[in-house]
Amino acid sequence: MTGLAARVPVTIITGFLGAGKTTLLRHILQKAQGHRIAVVVNEFGSLGIDGEILRGCGVEGCREEDIVELTNGCLCCTVADDFLPTMEALLDRADPPEHVVIETSGLALPKPLLKAFGWPTVRSRMTVDGVITVLDAPAVASGRFADDPEAVAKQREADPSLDHDNPLAEVFEDQLNAADLIVLNKTDLLDAAQLDAVEAEIKTLCPRPVRIIRAQDGKVDPSVLLGLGAQAEADLQARPSHHDAEDGEHEHDDFESFVVTVPEQLSVERFLTLLQDVATRYDVLRMKGFATVQGKPMRLAVQGVGTRFRHEFDRALTPQDSRTGRIVVIGQKGLDEAAITAALAVDPASASAG
Repeated sequence: MTGLAARVPVTIITGFLGAGKTTLLRHILQKAQGHRIAVVVNEFGSLGIDGEILRGCGVEGCREEDIVELTNGCLCCTVADDFLPTMEALLDRADPPEHVVIETSGLALPKPLLKAFGWPTVRSRMTVDGVITVLDAPAVASGRFADDPEAVAKQREADPSLDHDNPLAEVFEDQLNAADLIVLNKTDLLDAAQLDAVEAEIKTLCPRPVRIIRAQDGKVDPSVLLGLGAQAEADLQARPSHHDAEDGEHEHDDFESFVVTVPEQLSVERFLTLLQDVATRYDVLRMKGFATVQGKPMRLAVQGVGTRFRHEFDRALTPQDSRTGRIVVIGQKGLDEAAITAALAVDPASASAG
């Protein structure tokens, strides 16, 4: 038991695009109460938006060096090159963290990451305390990230080896299958009957009983999230994956992302309308990033899933800051990058004049 007690616990936060993983993580940091928590943020795409959001959280004791970004690809695809050296560097610090929280990309499969904790350099020094899967309750209710669960269940009964044609459903279900705790987020956007229906649907998809808790804006007491003691890396067989036969290797060819530089905006409302229009016209899954607004001394942070957007002025702009912004666009393969870029990059002043 001595060796186990000495291992640093790791919590993995997974969940689909826009579910609220970063918001949940920010809340954990705000309630850390002096505990040394290191954060590893992985993003799909080259622009580290989530890391910037966390660095700007204003939480006392949330040190710059305790937030590590990996933007070279999905953690589950770059385990040896990026993830393991990062974990080893954290452990080798003079003041190693008391807990590590990993926020995966919204497109990540959690199981290959769990397998990485069996590597000799970390397995005696770290343990996966738990996998927390964050779900966007309205998105699940609308069926955007999963096929018909009843039809899936019937097909599985007839053919257990059946694979899904829909890659979104595969990612969604793999994230559910890995969970030790499911956070049903944004519950304020649904009524009680809808929430009960979503929970029932989730339970039909989970391969084993998993606790589901409801949340608004990712506000969950960290004592509920940390300290699960799951030792998930030693419990892999109970966490089936669509990609088990691939030895953890998979491609993200079904998705693509790119960054668009956007000019200063005339107003928040007009910019959000533009983003919603682009998301609708080009079936964009996710947009997130920063922009500036005329006459506003603060930077505007925007995050959207589908056509639903949230925004806030997150920090003061300095004279050295550029007045242009950057927006990450994520969607399924085949996005019209040229058209989306043209729509977002248009000068709002000239468009207004026209």
